[in-house]
Amino acid sequence: MRYNTLGRTDLKVSALCLGSMTWGSQNNEAEAHAQIDCALDAGINFIDSAEMYPVTPHRAETSGDSERLIGTWIAKNKRRSDVIIATKVVGAGYKLIRDGAPISPETIRIAVEDSLRKLQTDYIDLYQLHWANRGSYHFRQVWSYDPSKQDTARAIADIEEQLQTLDALMKEGKIRHIGLSNETAWGVMQFLRIAERDGLPRVASIQNEYSFLRRIYDLDLAEVAHHEDVGLLAWTPLGGGLLTGKYRGGALPTGSRATINEGIGGRMNEAGLAAAAAYADLAERHGLDPAQMALAWCLERPFMTSVIFGATTVPQLENSLKAVDLKLSETVQAEILEIYQRYPMPY
Repeated sequence: MRYNTLGRTDLKVSALCLGSMTWGSQNNEAEAHAQIDCALDAGINFIDSAEMYPVTPHRAETSGDSERLIGTWIAKNKRRSDVIIATKVVGAGYKLIRDGAPISPETIRIAVEDSLRKLQTDYIDLYQLHWANRGSYHFRQVWSYDPSKQDTARAIADIEEQLQTLDALMKEGKIRHIGLSNETAWGVMQFLRIAERDGLPRVASIQNEYSFLRRIYDLDLAEVAHHEDVGLLAWTPLGGGLLTGKYRGGALPTGSRATINEGIGGRMNEAGLAAAAAYADLAERHGLDPAQMALAWCLERPFMTSVIFGATTVPQLENSLKAVDLKLSETVQAEILEIYQRYPMPY
């Protein structure tokens, strides 16, 4: 396993991060624990969660179960120091938690205390803001995104209040480091500017969607990462499963994410399926596993801190782990670029 430094912190995180968004819905406790054991045996030391997980599907009654299953693993194995745990507070509008209340000093404190209790730990290694109150272009909102409607003063005040609250929680020992998720270049730079101005905590990372099918990060955020040491934690590097090849030719495997979240959040459109098929064809021509190829490519991106991948079975997890040792040839890299130019933003 390879390891990278998390921002300007002293933490070394594994290049692959085990995602948990299926634990508590598609995966039961025994399966979640088996995945953690397998991942740690392979050298992974990084697990990502969120107070809203699992999301396959979204249900109020299961929200938080992913954290609970991590917590029961910690309680059972007494290996808290062996894992770096990241989790998140939901942003504004998610009605299943706190009736969609925006991120505020009050909701951050409530969420942190709830996560600590569910995780059965005294501290969270990386605490992230799941999305900004002001809105964003993430979650398929890119087509209608219009920042001209944002209230600049309110957005700045939100960041100031959030950083002050996170600073207090760090001083209390409840969180070690902070990160962002589903943010923009402007948002990241405001967090950095205000933190430096006011002596508040510096964000260590940004967790955004990134894969062959979603490469917005390559533009302004890649430059921010380079100059400011705020690396990417890539979520959905397999395009919600499209890049594994399992939906190729119209297939719909029983129990797959597409049978639970119809359309996989807008990804299974004509362009998305065509692009995924092109990448699967490329992998087949070169004798590569499509999932391993997609993950290996992400791992080589210069701004990458860790690639968050999920699995519903241990064999799937073991297959993905092989990406760490895969080096893509220049020929494969050139063909990936050619497909990207044909399908730059399929969803």
